[in-house]
Amino acid sequence: MESPDRDNVFDKFVDRKKIFDKQDCIQCFQRYDVDGDGFLNKKEFHQLLSDVFCDGSQSYKLTEAQEGEILTLLDQDQDGQISKAEFLGNCYYWLKQILQPSSALIVVDVQNDFLDGNLALRNCPAGQDGLGVIPAINSLLDTVNFDLVVYTRDWHPADHISFAENKHIRRFHATSQISQTEAKVHDTVIFEGSSITEQKLWPTHCVQGSWGAELHTDLKVPDDSIFVDKGKNPEVDSYSAFWDNNKQSQTELVQILSKRNITDVYVCGVAYDVCVGFTGLDAADHGFRVIALDDACRGVDLQHIEDMKKSLQDKGAIIINTCKVKDIVEGSDRPPKLGLQTARNVALARTLVNNNKVHPT
Repeated sequence: MESPDRDNVFDKFVDRKKIFDKQDCIQCFQRYDVDGDGFLNKKEFHQLLSDVFCDGSQSYKLTEAQEGEILTLLDQDQDGQISKAEFLGNCYYWLKQILQPSSALIVVDVQNDFLDGNLALRNCPAGQDGLGVIPAINSLLDTVNFDLVVYTRDWHPADHISFAENKHIRRFHATSQISQTEAKVHDTVIFEGSSITEQKLWPTHCVQGSWGAELHTDLKVPDDSIFVDKGKNPEVDSYSAFWDNNKQSQTELVQILSKRNITDVYVCGVAYDVCVGFTGLDAADHGFRVIALDDACRGVDLQHIEDMKKSLQDKGAIIINTCKVKDIVEGSDRPPKLGLQTARNVALARTLVNNNKVHPT
């Protein structure tokens, strides 16, 4: 059941109409500390959760397990309740991210070769047309005020390890189940080298400076957008926009997001089960809240798409359609799963501080 004055408690912070600060946090604690004992017990905390997590019109119903985990994560001394000190510490940072997230749209690899060129998705097993992501992404850019928009690009040298036509350049490892002479597009092989590399072979695509590597001309690109190129090392592929596939080197993306205090990462583009998905998984590992935009993604293989969705959800990501994005960005729609991920991140940060592994700013 909704609190009759819920709108007066949290909705004034929607879309940064009022910045949520420590004084607001104190008032919030006093509002929910009904018995005035200086603690939020489970019943009082339940009411706060009911008011925090709403879609703009009605409250979400959290499971008992979700409520219990959030309470445990924010309850620093593990006494089963939230003290005022804990509320002004853990809960302040938790609420601030939920009410006023800082959001980045990451548009992954909407390049000519994936839409109309050598690796056009429509020719892949799923038969999905990559051009279908463009209207959804353009509409988002017209209607949602993201704090940052990032475009990623495959940016391969001509001798890249992923190209099937380059299979003769490198020696195959003895453990490869497919021989060098038999290997073809979409096969997975194993190469020798300084590190043994398992690699799926693709048609030549997105070669640096080529037409195929350019973003599609119908895709809108705001003037203040940032570009992140990946896959530049000829010896290792890079599905994620954060790391190469061997996790040996990373792009500048995490620094870009962190510098701008981004909390939420929205991923879209192509291919859902490859570069979009792996970018989302790494974003979650870096502590960002991840939202995959289902209707703004297209993929290679239907079963692999479903597997990737499950992997993302297992990491704490949510999967939504673009029609819901604006309300989440502005903070009027506050899904419980994102709030749970926020609590996990806050608890982890507190642990790192307490262990002197990082220094609070």
